[in-house]
Amino acid sequence: MKPDKMKKVLFTLLSVVLLWSCQTDGSSDLVETDLMQHGVPVTIMAPDSATVKARNMGTLMKDVTVKGEGNYDLQIMASSATTSDLARVKAEQLATVKTNRYFSRIVSEEEKGFLYEMALDTNNLNYNFRYIHLQGDQEIIFSAGMASTLSLEEAERIYEAVKQ
Repeated sequence: MKPDKMKKVLFTLLSVVLLWSCQTDGSSDLVETDLMQHGVPVTIMAPDSATVKARNMGTLMKDVTVKGEGNYDLQIMASSATTSDLARVKAEQLATVKTNRYFSRIVSEEEKGFLYEMALDTNNLNYNFRYIHLQGDQEIIFSAGMASTLSLEEAERIYEAVKQ
């Protein structure tokens, strides 16, 4: 191979390797965030600059919101568990989501949660999720913030960040 052609091939190969190594998975800007000080015994991944607000909703339920850069908008509802049957809690969450008039489909589903699509109209799709974590006598439900509008990628990113 001629030296000029060899240089071009080497330059192209190095460029591809450099670009590949600079890619991020979207979660590298997230850090472990312990929510115990806010009354919820879990650790999630959230933006370093995230704002966490907690409020009691009576004596039985705690509402925690976590907001940060990159459209990171998370709501966590923690309450006393009424059952230790994860499948039952998930089925209840699925049923609740499906009653929403804008619900259009389940995007993906696994043992402890699911991602779903909301269609406000044919041009406006919004994505959300539910992730269920049972810990001791607590039921912890993770979802996107109430007023958030997330793309599928954003919803997937937050969903992955809260998995226990």
